[in-house]
Amino acid sequence: MTDDRTQGPERAPFPLTAYVQRLTERVRAFDRRRPLSWDLVLTGFFVIAALVDYTGGGWRNIAHNTDVPGPLVLFLSLALTVPLLGRRTRPMTALAVMVAAGVVNSWTGALLQAALVQLIVVFNVALRRPLKLLATACALTLVPVVVGVVRYPKGSWDQQIVPQVWAITLVALLGIAVRSRQEYTSSLVERARRLEVERDQQAQLAAAAERTRIAREMHDIIGHNLSVITGLADGGSYAAAKNPERAGQALDAIATTSRQALAELRRLLDVLREEATPTTELAPQPALTDLDRLVDGVRAAGLPVRLALRGRPDSLAPGKELTVYRVVQEALTNTLKHAGPGVAAAVDVTYGDDGVRVSVTDTGRGGPAPEPGAGRGLTGMRERTSLYDGTLEAGPLPTPPGGWRVHLHLPKEPSP
Repeated sequence: MTDDRTQGPERAPFPLTAYVQRLTERVRAFDRRRPLSWDLVLTGFFVIAALVDYTGGGWRNIAHNTDVPGPLVLFLSLALTVPLLGRRTRPMTALAVMVAAGVVNSWTGALLQAALVQLIVVFNVALRRPLKLLATACALTLVPVVVGVVRYPKGSWDQQIVPQVWAITLVALLGIAVRSRQEYTSSLVERARRLEVERDQQAQLAAAAERTRIAREMHDIIGHNLSVITGLADGGSYAAAKNPERAGQALDAIATTSRQALAELRRLLDVLREEATPTTELAPQPALTDLDRLVDGVRAAGLPVRLALRGRPDSLAPGKELTVYRVVQEALTNTLKHAGPGVAAAVDVTYGDDGVRVSVTDTGRGGPAPEPGAGRGLTGMRERTSLYDGTLEAGPLPTPPGGWRVHLHLPKEPSP
């Protein structure tokens, strides 16, 4: 067991570190919301600092030329700092203006301190411009330093130039590092956006596929049973005057078929209902063993049907059995609706080494006139067949004798 007393509370971050992190986040947030305001504040600060540095002594006391005119000092102060406003949009132009002013600054001996401002612009070049311009920016930043060393030599060159080189290099590397992190973050955001779009597309495709499946099931269940009921009702109306007993049998068959249709529809709705629980009673889907019941219902509707099973039935996947059942159901339904009176149908199911073959034929007219909404049943049969790499053929038989034929072939599953 783990003793909770040995596990101290999570250590809080050092107060100064937490304060710096919060301050950094606030500065970044302000910079994102109001970039121009931030640049004005930053530029104003450096303008004031440059003027205070000159008027308050400092570098002026060791300058080789202390008689720099005041207007020139003001102009150089502005030229060395105001271009900072363009650090986001035109950093190379801003740097070029600063370098030109820096050359004058070094040559006249005014020695206004603007190195930090130039380093900020170099950082923005590394952050926002092609990297091939970064070397040019770094070289330009060194020009005022070299001019100052040449104009007023004191000490060795390396002591004056090397520190500047190190500072420029470190700022450039920092800009590259920040840029790489921003690009990496942007790539993650873009990837997340693409994944979200793909997820929405997959959800839409799944919803469309589910709607198609539901429509196919509803068509097979309701369409077939309504066709059977229609046939039974027509037969019952004819028999009512001459054979009341047959009319009563037709009514009983209508009631039985209606109950079966309602039961199948209720099972389908139970599956789709969101509040369905794992304890919901679900009946199995129709299988090949239900073909006899299916054919008996069609016969009761007045259509003579011959059912023949050939070969030794191997174990088929439940999905394949359902496909065979629905294809036979749809084919017989179409015969009831379109073949006309005095028609007979035949259903042949053959099991072979290459899979199962189903043939449903009738002796009715081979080319029925299309009705509004016709074709959904055939589309559903083809969709079911394609799920198992099968083939489906449907069309009129050659005349004579005429009629219609639906042929289904589902290949045998390969042995593991």
